[in-house]
Amino acid sequence: MADEGRIGFVGLGGMGRGLVKNLLKHGRQVSVLDRNPEAVAIATSLGAVEAASLAALAEQCQILAFCVSTAEDIEGLILGPHGVLAKLRPGQVVIDHTTTNPETVERLAAAVEKQGAAYAEAPMTRTPKHADAGQVNVLYGGTEELLERLRPVFACYAENVFHVGPQGHAIRLKLIHNYIAFANVAAFCEGFALAAREGLDMTKVIGIISAAGGKSGMMDLYGRATLERDFTPWMSLANAQKDVKYYAHWLEQAGLPGFMAEAVHQTYAMASIMGHADEGCTAVIKPYEKLTGVEAKLPDAQD
Repeated sequence: MADEGRIGFVGLGGMGRGLVKNLLKHGRQVSVLDRNPEAVAIATSLGAVEAASLAALAEQCQILAFCVSTAEDIEGLILGPHGVLAKLRPGQVVIDHTTTNPETVERLAAAVEKQGAAYAEAPMTRTPKHADAGQVNVLYGGTEELLERLRPVFACYAENVFHVGPQGHAIRLKLIHNYIAFANVAAFCEGFALAAREGLDMTKVIGIISAAGGKSGMMDLYGRATLERDFTPWMSLANAQKDVKYYAHWLEQAGLPGFMAEAVHQTYAMASIMGHADEGCTAVIKPYEKLTGVEAKLPDAQD
């Protein structure tokens, strides 16, 4: 018999571990699964319970939340041969925090709802730091009725919950947001590399760009850190590449030209191929630096 008060949570990576931490902090009972034993150990040390399997999670919990990396991951966990779909029952809710694509959301929603359960698309913005602090933004697409049921859950880890529109609208807005954000990163990293190659004072470069039209949220988050040679993967280059790929594919399906999207996608793909996938998204600067032979850094930055 499923427990109305227990939440099953799958995916304890950069964002998921913070969400689980804050669910527990707010007194929620949480059962967890992750392929990384260290991540599970951290969650259980905070009070979570490790589930024996996906099937056990579905049997024990009324709400199942997923926060994994790719569309392929979430489809396997729900629709795969060992996925939860066959175990779902009327009244249960699947919360999908994964950044996927419109096709995946539509496919998952149809399958889950055919079982009588509810599917809540809820991709997020902000970073693992915000997840740890309980300050993510949740983008929700679906009915107001389901949102009201889930608000107490989201309130444990979200600073803002945006009801974007009907089902499918949240993932569309998330992909547009991430494309713009990562295109911005690719642009300022290219500019930084050129500035360094031409011998500009990088202190003035970051100061002046940040005080004028080139200023942006991503510049505020990562601009100075890039020039300080800090490539901590708060948002990994691999995830940036994945999100822009999904956006470019969706743009093509929508019948629109994607010249800029493909350029941004291939920029991240190049950096990934060169071995920087597990670094922060601003490691997209490193192929440029390899070409120029000059690192873009502030005078006092550590090598």
